[in-house]
Amino acid sequence: MPPRRKSSNGPILALVLGGVVILGLGAVGVFAASLNSKVKEAGNSNYTTYSPTYTYTSTTTTTTSTTATTRTSSTRTSSTPTQPPGPKAVYKLADHPIFGTGIGANDLAACPLPKMEYNPAGEERFLAAALPCIEKAWQPAMKAANLPYQPVELQVFTGTVNTPCGSRRNDVTAMYCQGVIYWPGNYYANEGGTTVRHPGVYLGQLSHEYGHHIQWLAGFLRAASEAQYDVGGWDTRQGLELNRRKELQATCFGGMTLAPFSHKNVIPMDVVNTGLSDASQRGDYNRTPDHGSQQNNERWVMHGHKQNDIKACNTWAASSADVS
Repeated sequence: MPPRRKSSNGPILALVLGGVVILGLGAVGVFAASLNSKVKEAGNSNYTTYSPTYTYTSTTTTTTSTTATTRTSSTRTSSTPTQPPGPKAVYKLADHPIFGTGIGANDLAACPLPKMEYNPAGEERFLAAALPCIEKAWQPAMKAANLPYQPVELQVFTGTVNTPCGSRRNDVTAMYCQGVIYWPGNYYANEGGTTVRHPGVYLGQLSHEYGHHIQWLAGFLRAASEAQYDVGGWDTRQGLELNRRKELQATCFGGMTLAPFSHKNVIPMDVVNTGLSDASQRGDYNRTPDHGSQQNNERWVMHGHKQNDIKACNTWAASSADVS
């Protein structure tokens, strides 16, 4: 996820009030297999070579050292090399059969969220309360599309955490890898040296990272990494475009995720609008062009949030200009 671009609140408010609402971006971890040494953390995904299973247990791990403290709290999912009978991921991109299903994130009756406390424990409580609502919105849709489903794991950490995609410090943005969202405690409250004290930022970022989880379950992440390998690596011109398509699809899925929260006052609209507007300050800018421009992030999250239909998020079939 690119760093936040500093801007005044006026344009953001105008975008929200005008209906041009946008969602924050997130990072997705490295594909660590030995297919290609060019496949790195800067945007590629780690995935298993089989569909995930549905078994999960609760674990809590605390690790301390003289230099850093890593705190994780998780609901751990597990996978096995043998695919069980039933739905399986489909490793396709533009022609993925999910686009013909017409599914969307299901409406929610309620989603009780605790008051945000801007410390790792408070952030964990808020995110852990939001995730069951997000799961409830997406699980029926995945079942309707005959795709596998399992809950995502959340790990809120401080210091440094070791992941299948490499080590991650908590002074960078959230990352998704192999069914797990790695969330840096305290990062978003002090991002870029500015204080961000609004729960909507957290909900928006969580929705984007959960978009990567949907991509993983459906098979997009593996298909994208294989396509990047075929064109010579993620850091080639074609590889970076594929990466932008992947990130913009996660942003579009994030917009879909927030759609049920907007209906029937499930949560305060200020929280939804702040989550959506957060991405107005994000994009490639002067970075490696692997996440897409600010304008295209706005466009794709609008597709997802307003239409709440999976076919609106087919970034793989879009023109190059629409994923620049």
